[in-house]
Amino acid sequence: MGSGAVEGGMKFVKYLMIAFNLLFFISGIALIAIGAWVYMEYQKYSDAVQADFMAVAILFIIVGCIIFGIAFFACCGAIKENNCMIMTYSVLLAVIFICELGGGIAAYVFRDDVRMQLTNSLTNTIKYYDHNDTEDAVTKTMDLIQTDFKCCGAMNYTDWDLNSYYKNNQDVPDSCCKENMADCGAGQRANATDINEKGCAEGMEIWFLDNIVLIGGVGVGVAFIQIVGVILACCLGRAIRGEYEVV
Repeated sequence: MGSGAVEGGMKFVKYLMIAFNLLFFISGIALIAIGAWVYMEYQKYSDAVQADFMAVAILFIIVGCIIFGIAFFACCGAIKENNCMIMTYSVLLAVIFICELGGGIAAYVFRDDVRMQLTNSLTNTIKYYDHNDTEDAVTKTMDLIQTDFKCCGAMNYTDWDLNSYYKNNQDVPDSCCKENMADCGAGQRANATDINEKGCAEGMEIWFLDNIVLIGGVGVGVAFIQIVGVILACCLGRAIRGEYEVV
């Protein structure tokens, strides 16, 4: 009777753990997909902007890949009722949880530095912007940023005075214009009637932080799943040991 109860309890936990790991498997795919999407979005502007938040996206891609493998490992351990594999699985989950926690803390710490990093990067990019070479990587990326975020300069349009070409006139790049047309930026630092006056650092900061919130939200959800996984693994391991003791 006692043996049957232990065996029945173990089977219940075993199948529950297998079902749970299917969810865990899907969460790994979600981490990879979202981390990759955020990384690719950052990559579009990488020639003009350097930010430590790309490392957070990469961390979540790596964690997602590891989760992918661990979920399969856990299912094998549950099906074979191998206590060693189950305990290894719970330890690996705990390690991943610590890595995610570290990534979350890093993102939280860096959030206050986003504006400063963006301003410094964009200011440096403005200095190297080449008005005469529209195919230059830095120039193309800065134009893309100003077009996408409807902005001009780092803090505002007057930052273009830092560029060796634009400091000799009152022009700004055409990508600063509300409607991008040839030579629309000519003389606009004098009156700024047809250009976006706000700087790009502000808009990009909001964009960066929104993406970090997205990654963080997914991370919290996965972390919750991992905690449940550790509990289930410990319960299954205990049930397996209990069956051996009864036998």
